[in-house]
This record gives sequence, C-alpha cells and structure tokens, in this order.
Amino acid sequence: MNIVKNRYYIVTFILGFTYTLFSQQNSNHIQWQKIDEGLFLSEYLAPKKSILGDHKITILKINPSRYDFNLFSAKKKEEHTRTAKEWGNQKKQIAIINAGMYRMDHATNLGYMKDYNFINNPNENKDNTIVAFNRKDNSVPEFQIIDRTCQNWEVLKNKYNSFTQSIRMVDCNQKNRWSRQSKKWSMVVIGKDEEGNALFIISRSPYTVHDFINILLQAPLKLYNLMYLEGGPEASFYLNHNNTVVEKMGSYETGFNENDKNTVFWEIPNVIGITKKEN
Repeated sequence: MNIVKNRYYIVTFILGFTYTLFSQQNSNHIQWQKIDEGLFLSEYLAPKKSILGDHKITILKINPSRYDFNLFSAKKKEEHTRTAKEWGNQKKQIAIINAGMYRMDHATNLGYMKDYNFINNPNENKDNTIVAFNRKDNSVPEFQIIDRTCQNWEVLKNKYNSFTQSIRMVDCNQKNRWSRQSKKWSMVVIGKDEEGNALFIISRSPYTVHDFINILLQAPLKLYNLMYLEGGPEASFYLNHNNTVVEKMGSYETGFNENDKNTVFWEIPNVIGITKKEN
C-alpha cells in the first residue's frame, strides 16, 4: 500500500486502482469522483481566494436512499470523545463529520440533540435549522435539514428518530442568512441539494461565514439549504471507503488559532457518520 500525502489530505492507492481528487476546475463546474453507488467526492476550487491555504473545498455527496446516517455521542453510556478518524474506524463508518458545536463539558450539543431513546440535549435553542434522519415512516424524506421558519417542526419532530440542531446558513428560499463580519475560520457544514442528497462540506482555508455561504450558493451544487456544524481546529472530515481515504481538519480561527499549522484531528464529542444500507 502506497499512501500519497500532501499537507491537508490523504488519497490512498491500493491494488493499482488510482483515486484522485479533481480540483483544477472553474467556478461553473464541479467534477465528481464516484466512490460508490450514490456516493461522490469532489474538491472544489473556490473562486474567492482565502487568506491562507489552497482555498479548496472538499464535498461528499451522499444519496440517503443508499446510506444510513448515524449519530454518535461521547455522552452516551460507556462512550468517550474521539477524533473523527477514531470515530470512523471504531464505529465502522464510511465517513464522519462533526455533529455540531458543544458546551464546555465537551459533551453536550449547543442545541437540541436526540438519537432514538438517547437524549444529548433536550432543549431547543433559537437556531432555526435541525438535521433530521432515521425516519419513522416513509411520509418524510430519509434525510433533511428542517427550517423551522418555513416547516412545521411540531409535526416533524415526531417523524424522525435522530436530530441535531445548529445555526442556519441557507434558508428554504436559498438565501444567505449569515450577517457580514470580519472574523474568519476553517469550517465544516452540512447541506442538502435540490435532489435530496446530503452534502458533507469542509474548508480548511478560512473564510468569513457570509462569504463561504455565497461561494457555495454560487457553485453548481443546486444547494437547497445549509447548516453550520463547527469551525477552527475542531472542524473534521474523515472518509475511508473503497480504497479512498481522505483526512481533512481545520486550523485557522480568528482570536483563537490564527495560523495554518494544525495537522492533527482534535477529539470531538458528537459526530454524524454514514454506513451503506443493507440490500
């Protein structure tokens, strides 16, 4: 096994099969690399340059009809914090991202978080987006990002088994909901496109959130809505499937870690993973 590395991601070559991340593309085109049925990977070269790094945005597109979404928490009995890579390998997940920001106890999500009978945080905050998956019946999509300003949350909260709440970035009318500010950071976010695919998205290169949203809205993603998950060194993305391994972690955060030097995953308490559905 030969492993080819650059500073920010790893692509693995096994048994002669070569998987490369296509990044030399214009802002009107995204080239998707098929990892498996219903699973596609790309590195989108952002048209707006960052103050640091390569301004590449890693995007994993996931068809929810082919993959299950799984919520893991260090707050569950006999669990503990792990890096994204450790969560992925130990829980046998294809891909892992942060499930949201957390409190000082390094366990409790800032917003509502529930997974079947387990409740990480029973309290809803003022944030208007909630990722929902593991549906109870087929009257709703298998995965969605609920926008409480244009959907009936009181009905939908009884339609799924798994939820995590965080900050709305793009609303159900495809509008940028983040005000302009000067602070910048690496970030990981979760989106849904117009076809119902889930999007795991990470940028190590720091941007203001407002600018990052505009970059994604202008990209050919057919983005429907978008929710913020985490920023700075804690931002994590890990993929290990069909001979392709990608490890991406954040670094820069205004007022906290103003450099591009972090090259290791930080331990995080709550993550979303995916596994292939059984036929």
